[in-house]
Amino acid sequence: MIALLRGFLWLTGVWLAGETLVVLLDLPVSAGVVGMLLMTALLMLRIGRLDDIAAAGQPLIGLLAMLIMPGVVGVFFLADDFAGQWLAVAVALMGGTLASVLTTLLLMRRCMPSGPEPETPKEPRS
Repeated sequence: MIALLRGFLWLTGVWLAGETLVVLLDLPVSAGVVGMLLMTALLMLRIGRLDDIAAAGQPLIGLLAMLIMPGVVGVFFLADDFAGQWLAVAVALMGGTLASVLTTLLLMRRCMPSGPEPETPKEPRS
């Protein structure tokens, strides 16, 4: 339980640091994005306890759809603003999704250890 609290404190602290940087530097970027970049830097420098952060982050993954929902619902209130631009919006969404998935795949392949592939058991000949 303490690991979960420490991890949540790390996540909240990094988000607040991102929010502070955005406000102080007047950055045109979301505080969540700045916080994620800070978290990435901290993890790459091995600052913070990865086990604690993972303990806090794992339950949040299950709530991800609920966390994204307000932004998705907000788009419906802006439907009149996009009246003549649906093709551009659709292309941007498809292209952004494809770029995101491809980037995640490449990053995962680069960061995962390349160990020997498991051998498939051979069936005995009768």
